Amino acid sequence: MSQTYNVTLLPGDGIGPEIMAVAVAVLRKVADQFGFAYNFQEALIGGAAIDATGQPLPEATLAQAKDSDAVLLAAIGGYAWDNLPRAQRPETGLLAIREGLGLFANLRPATIFPQLVDASSLKREVVEGVDIMVVRELTGGIYFGKPKGIFETEAGEKRGVNTMAYTVGEIDRIAKVAFETAKKRRGQLCSVDKANVLDVSQLWRDRVMAIAGDYPDVELSHLYVDNAAMQLVRSPKQFDTIVTGNLFGDILSDIAAMLTGSIGMLPSASLGSDGPGLFEPVHGSAPDIAGQDKANPLAQVLSAAMMLRYGLDQPQAADRLERAVKTVLAQGYRTGDILSPGTQLVGCRQMGEQLLGILDDM
Repeated sequence: MSQTYNVTLLPGDGIGPEIMAVAVAVLRKVADQFGFAYNFQEALIGGAAIDATGQPLPEATLAQAKDSDAVLLAAIGGYAWDNLPRAQRPETGLLAIREGLGLFANLRPATIFPQLVDASSLKREVVEGVDIMVVRELTGGIYFGKPKGIFETEAGEKRGVNTMAYTVGEIDRIAKVAFETAKKRRGQLCSVDKANVLDVSQLWRDRVMAIAGDYPDVELSHLYVDNAAMQLVRSPKQFDTIVTGNLFGDILSDIAAMLTGSIGMLPSASLGSDGPGLFEPVHGSAPDIAGQDKANPLAQVLSAAMMLRYGLDQPQAADRLERAVKTVLAQGYRTGDILSPGTQLVGCRQMGEQLLGILDDM
């Protein structure tokens, strides 16, 4: 009897439903090819959830996600909800589902496809061969530390406060994920902090160095975050795996993403100690092109491949999806965001059809 996985689909907002449709189609295809199946169930999150329920993450969505083997998210947000109070914005729903599922480790690969080297804003010789994994701590740090808020001082002046805080346990668990990730790659881990001025970063560095003793086969280095940002642009091929806190990881992973030429090509995985992971493309909801069949679905497809690999333990199916993406690029098909001279412009649906055809031939 074949294995059936319960997967929660969160199409979300903007281009989300369009790219999710492509991902579901290719997921079904590889499942048929490898002899397993899914029980897909959609749920609301983000702006769609706000419109339907008044909340960016309904309790029913979180409950369903917790009962799943994996959660596949497309995109959230849009202009229609930008002026809502922070607690009611779509992005709050994303933070809440990460926290609710205990997803403390975010894995964001930044790998440049040979066919897209010239799409990068950096010189070919700088970015060709870039293959970086950013491991970002996801549920601690300044986004969740307390006290936080906008307060009024005794003098009647408003003062904004956010607190960067990490416990030993929070640092140790993300460090272990990072070392394990580096061990499976090229065996090099760079820990990024600001230990020269931040006490919380000194604790971060101390704990990462302590955990390093359990991984003698991984070469550990350290960079301050400002230098790391500069080095990512100056000489990105020096990096293999990077581990850092929530705020720094948010910034550095976006820098790494743009080395590849298009944020529309990059997937991510958010993992916890147990329970389902959350898999999503790095890009946003692109409301300006929503419903126009212009979206690039490849990051969503690659996120589905990460779900197969890290969430459902189907590495062969993941490999096949990733090879299909490489093949469709090699054949010259491009959505508008990665179009270049000599390539063929296709829409979201046609890109999906090309992927299905390639999978049929594998």
